[in-house]
Amino acid sequence: MYELLTTDGKAKRGRFHTVHGVIETPVFMNVGTVAAIKGAVSTDDLRQIGTQVELSNTYHLHVRTGDKLIKEYGGLHKFMNWDRPILTDSGGFQVFSLAKLRKIHEEGVYFNSHIDGHKIFMGPEESMQIQSNLGSTIAMAFDECPSSTADREYIRNSVDRTTRWLQRCKDEMARLNGLPDTVNPHQMLFGINQGGINDDIRIEHAKTISQMDLDGYAIGGLAVGESHEDMYHILDVTVPHLPQDKPTYLMGVGTPANILEAVDRGVDFFDCVYPTRNGRHGHVYTKEGKLNLFNKKYELDSRPIEEGCQCPACRSYSRAYIRHLLKAKEMLGMRLCVLHNLYFYNHLMEEIRDAISEHRFAEFKKATLEGFLINDKK
Repeated sequence: MYELLTTDGKAKRGRFHTVHGVIETPVFMNVGTVAAIKGAVSTDDLRQIGTQVELSNTYHLHVRTGDKLIKEYGGLHKFMNWDRPILTDSGGFQVFSLAKLRKIHEEGVYFNSHIDGHKIFMGPEESMQIQSNLGSTIAMAFDECPSSTADREYIRNSVDRTTRWLQRCKDEMARLNGLPDTVNPHQMLFGINQGGINDDIRIEHAKTISQMDLDGYAIGGLAVGESHEDMYHILDVTVPHLPQDKPTYLMGVGTPANILEAVDRGVDFFDCVYPTRNGRHGHVYTKEGKLNLFNKKYELDSRPIEEGCQCPACRSYSRAYIRHLLKAKEMLGMRLCVLHNLYFYNHLMEEIRDAISEHRFAEFKKATLEGFLINDKK
């Protein structure tokens, strides 16, 4: 159940109640694709840095280790020792982005595994069955993520098929949640809005899926090559047509600036690989923008990554030492950068929630965005 606590402009401050705990929104979900955060980060670490939700991927866990094995273990929560909410992506994006050979039919998609090439079929029912085996808190509906550059007719047909697939996902989840041996009989379902950068298709699809009484609604197919301006415009025209009394999730986004802009347009949930991927390459986020710790100017810098930051890296280590670890290719350097970045994102969301609650989000957003530009001007 989603509880809308307050609004500040279009920004929403909410509370999402799940069987695995309450999610305070807006929230950033830390991405652990194969049930682990890249960068040697444990679930104990995640709790320490304030992670509310961990996100894992249906496709990747299906092709490597296998969802049936994880079900035998008791589900993903027990498997990875995580007692808070987990959202599983449906696998749809990976099917359409990783599979070199694929054939789309009404029943689903036939494709080859990107690992060993073996043939796989996945449709709405299969995606729901895999996610049910994993026992995640929130399952995502199986959809097609068409290229934003695809022609209009293709996108419209794709969106119509995604709507039909969504109904099949809903029906299958209801069946699975009623089985006696299901891992999580309270599993929730989020539908996904698609439509490329076509305003009318996006709006029409948002209206259609809003009538399906789902637990939440995602906006997919953005941050895949279109400009930030196009993304913000699609949010402007689409979000008002999704239910305000349900969470809205912008998939795969993004930078801290992207998050601030999307919150300002009514988005509640976010995920992105940026903080972990950038951290593994020595790029760290601060309130004054992003730093590259490989730069020689940090060679003797005794300061933490960010003054005042309470993450494990900043409490104990200097920029100079972390740079040394990175240059020496020691895994600890990568781990400390990832921990800092995830803490930064999680703490940013705390500050966003406080700003909305206190009806000062506009000022907070302006000041924070200006701060991010400081390093760019140096």
